[in-house]
Amino acid sequence: MKNLSEFISSLKKAGELKEINAEVDPTLEITEICDRVVKNNGPALLFNKVKGYSIPVLINAFGSKKRTSLALEVNHPNEIADRIDSFLGVKSPDSFFDKLKLLPKLKELAHLAPKIVKSAPCQEVQLKEGPLLDRLPVLKCWPEDGGPFVTLPLVVTKDPETGIRNIGMYRMQVFDNQSTGMHWQIHKDGAENYRKEKKNQSGRMEVAVAIGADPATVYASTAPLPYGVDEYVLSSFLRSKPLELVKCKTVDLEVPAESEIVLEGYVDLDELSEEGPFGDHTAFYTPIRKFPVFHLTMMTMKRNPIYMATVVGKPPMEDCFMGWATERIFLPMLKKQLPEVCNIHLPFEGVFHNCILVSIRKSFPYHARKVMQGIWGLGQMMFSKCIIIYDEDIDIENPQEAAFRAFSNVDPKRDAVFSDGPVDQLDHAAPQDLFGSKIGIDATRKMPEEGMKRDWPREIKMDENVVRKVTERWKEYGF
Repeated sequence: MKNLSEFISSLKKAGELKEINAEVDPTLEITEICDRVVKNNGPALLFNKVKGYSIPVLINAFGSKKRTSLALEVNHPNEIADRIDSFLGVKSPDSFFDKLKLLPKLKELAHLAPKIVKSAPCQEVQLKEGPLLDRLPVLKCWPEDGGPFVTLPLVVTKDPETGIRNIGMYRMQVFDNQSTGMHWQIHKDGAENYRKEKKNQSGRMEVAVAIGADPATVYASTAPLPYGVDEYVLSSFLRSKPLELVKCKTVDLEVPAESEIVLEGYVDLDELSEEGPFGDHTAFYTPIRKFPVFHLTMMTMKRNPIYMATVVGKPPMEDCFMGWATERIFLPMLKKQLPEVCNIHLPFEGVFHNCILVSIRKSFPYHARKVMQGIWGLGQMMFSKCIIIYDEDIDIENPQEAAFRAFSNVDPKRDAVFSDGPVDQLDHAAPQDLFGSKIGIDATRKMPEEGMKRDWPREIKMDENVVRKVTERWKEYGF
């Protein structure tokens, strides 16, 4: 989809959008409405009349598996995973005919590079003075929040050493008409770019923020890409066409040309300010901490923009479904690192980092422990506090099956592995910021070499002939 307006049209056509014309307050009221709707599997919400503002608010746009798939223009994110898998499976050509077979894939990639355009809808209105952030219906989500927060920003920075862009999603507490907090957590790529800038100089680091881009680009900004991979390239890949970018007016950065609103400015490398509290996806308030301050130099927007937001809190919330897409889309990349992995699942209740379920093709004793250690060494998966490993025939996406196997196949002393390491900066249960313990649980069937001094029992299973007979006669029983 080209832009947010096309996404809204698609939501309407699919019966997945509710327009609300009653006046609503961006302080707490929109959150309460959205929270009730998302927890009852309700639609995306477009608030046309926000108290004190002329700009409508779109929220819960990704808040179901159906809408997330619609945003990515697929029936299921597995289709994207299959595309990724086809590229990862490409081998170096050994012959002329192998090279010919490779050409279509190379051609597809060559056509997907983001491209710069000279003018863009996101710069139809250009503002340097007067009401800037004060124009935006920024939400205060929860009663103890430190203020209103921009919750769905695409924060654009560059690595000062390589020039490679990074687009991340970091909440921004509005301090006043022209400044916000910049909550890039210590492990995030934006924070790494900040540290590099700070190491080499004092002064300013240029930053741009896009609000309300096309849905593929919004999703791409949340994706756990390796450091140094441009999220705009992922967006182009997801869209199957180049993402159009435009250079900002006051900073040397590029933003999606079809963004609804763009904030241009800088972070002062020598300035920190208290930020928070904030009711986060952990369902708890994150405490006040000092973070860099973002200062606006210009705000640009479409003539009639829409403000795109989200609310996080006790799951399920909208971000859970974006996480579900990541789980599906990035499985082929995980398998490339750990080929024995069959499937992964991040239950919503685990809020991304608290729990990950993994099924594997078990080949040797203590194989599960090898996989645990491998996962703890992979990017943002290092934050996983609890990893449960299952056999390949277990449906880990079925909560009852996964729970039954975890509860019945485990001897706690033998099958639990403890480790210490980095934890998510938002983890309130850790004994200190950024560091805590993890547990790995081996819920696979045990081999004799793994300490089983008796045979693993046979599972109960009905005779296949009886199953067939009852299936054929099912209606005769009155069901």
